[in-house]
Order: sequence, then C-alpha cells, then structure tokens
Amino acid sequence: QVQLVESGGGLVQAGGSLRLSCAASGLTFSYYAMGWFRQAPEKEREFVAAISWSGATFYADSVKGRFTISRDNAKNTVYLEMNSLKPEDTAVYYCAAESARYRSGSRRSSDFGSWGQGTQVTVSS
Repeated sequence: QVQLVESGGGLVQAGGSLRLSCAASGLTFSYYAMGWFRQAPEKEREFVAAISWSGATFYADSVKGRFTISRDNAKNTVYLEMNSLKPEDTAVYYCAAESARYRSGSRRSSDFGSWGQGTQVTVSS
C-alpha cells in the first residue's frame, strides 16, 4: 500500500520561503514520477510541479522561477522548495505518485494515483 506523508507547511510572510517534504513508502520510489498539487479554498486542485523518475522537472507557469521540485531516491522523498511566496500561493499542498496512465509531463491530477493527506501553506501579506 502506497503511503505519502507531507510535512513542512506553515505560516510565512509574503516574500518568504518554505520547503515541503513528502516521504513515500510502499512503492519502488525511484521508478515513479512524483508531483505536487495545491488546492485553495473554493478552488479546484491545480498542478504545481512534477519530477520524472529520471529527474526531468515540470512547473506550472505561476510558480516557475520561484519553486523547485527535487527528489532523493535514497530517502524515498520528494521536496518542493518554495521561494518568493505570495498570498496567492496559500493552499493545501498535496504530494502525489504517478498512476499507470501517467505520461511524462502530464499535469492532470487524474494521472496520479496515490495522494498524501496534504499540508497547509499560508502566506500572509
């Protein structure tokens, strides 16, 4: 059974930084693409970033240049480094592992089959 556990969320002022972590178990982590999504109140879940098994990275335009996704296969962990945070980045952030239908570069939540419980990120102005 795949388990994904996010951590690192919190309250930060605009312009600040946070680093999210997602610890994975129950899967051969190095073979999986991993993604980060977020959902703000009363909004749909949206793609933030993804990293393929080979390390290729993909970003939403809204976070490109500010956020960095990375992975440590030895620790079965994927990270999201978030810099220059804005109030509009406020959301619950979810980690996800690819499903069998995933294709490299996909930004669709339906192409990710396992999800964490989420971690709250709040950016104050």
